[in-house]
Amino acid sequence: MLASIAHRVPPRGYGPWEQVASTLAEGLVARGHDVTLFATADSVTAGRLHAEAPAGYEEDPSVDAKVCEALHIAAVFERADEFDVISNQFDFLPLVFSRLTATPVVTTIHGFSSEKIVPVYRAYDDVAHYVAISDADRHPSLTYAATIHHGIASSSFTLGAGDGGYLLFLGRIHPDKGTATAIAVALRAGLPLVIAGVVHDAEYHARFVLPHVDGSRVRYVGPVGPAERDRLLGGAVALLHLIDFPEPFGLSVVESMMAGTPVIAYPLGSMPELIRPGVSGILVDDVPGAVAAVAGAGLLDRVAIRADAVARFSADRMVDDYERLFTRITSEQGGRAQTP
Repeated sequence: MLASIAHRVPPRGYGPWEQVASTLAEGLVARGHDVTLFATADSVTAGRLHAEAPAGYEEDPSVDAKVCEALHIAAVFERADEFDVISNQFDFLPLVFSRLTATPVVTTIHGFSSEKIVPVYRAYDDVAHYVAISDADRHPSLTYAATIHHGIASSSFTLGAGDGGYLLFLGRIHPDKGTATAIAVALRAGLPLVIAGVVHDAEYHARFVLPHVDGSRVRYVGPVGPAERDRLLGGAVALLHLIDFPEPFGLSVVESMMAGTPVIAYPLGSMPELIRPGVSGILVDDVPGAVAAVAGAGLLDRVAIRADAVARFSADRMVDDYERLFTRITSEQGGRAQTP
C-alpha cells in the first residue's frame, strides 16, 4: 500500500488520500491479508510499516518533499517482487516505474490536479490498472479497471440530531470549495455558519472569509480532528458544499451523511453520484436555490440519511470492492492472489 507522505497515515486532521490508504490497509489486514504500508515513520498500522520519510512534509518543514518522495517510491519498487499487488494511493509518479516489475500496480486516481499530468497516465495506460473514485472523474482517454467510491468507518460517526441551529462548511478554505458562497447562503438564510478546515488559499481566506468572521453569525474554528468533526457534523442543520469545480469525490459529504446531516450542494463532479436528492440532500443551481433548500434540508429524515450512507459508503464496502479487484487482477496475471 503506497500512501502519500504529505501527512501521517491515518491523518491527524486533513489528509483525504492518507485516510483512504489507512482505511483500505487496515480493512485488508483485518481480513487476514499481509499488508505492507509504505508511509511516514510516525504512521500507525496493524500491518507492516515501511518508512523513508520521518514525518509528513506538510507537517514537518525539515522534510524535503522531493527527496523523501523519491526514496519512498523507490522503496516500493525495490521490494516489488515480495508482493502480489501494489496499491498505488500516491499519484502519477509511481507509474514511471511500473514497467520495471511484473507485480501489477493498481493506481487509484484521486483526481487530476491539472490536465498537464494526464500524459503520464496515458503513457502507462497499456500496463496500468486505474481505479476511478467516481464515474464523473473518469478521463475519456484512459482505460479503467473499476470505479470504487471511497468508504469510511461508520463507527467513527454518530447519528446527530442537527439541533445546533447552525449550517456547516467543512473542507479546504479555497475558492474551489465555495467557502465564500457558503457564507452568503448562511447570511441570507438567517442561520449561523461554522467554518472548519485548513486554509489552502491565504489570500482568498483574508479577503473573502475573515471579514465576515465575527464569532457569532460566522465562526471559523480551524482544522478539526475526528471527534470535533463528528460533533460539528451531528449538530449541523445541513452541510453547505457549494463547490466551484468538478470534485472527484468529497469525503466531507459522505462524513456528513454518516452523521445523518443532509448536504446542500451544486451538481458538479461526483455530487450527483453521492447525494440522493430528497433522501440525503438537495442539489441546487445557485445561491437563491441553496437558501431555499435550507428549510427543506431540515425536513429530511436523518436516520434514513445515515442508513443510506452506511449502505453505500462504508469502509467494508470499499474493502470488498478492492479485494475483488486485486484478486481478479492478480489471477489474470498469474499472481499469487490469496484468500484468507
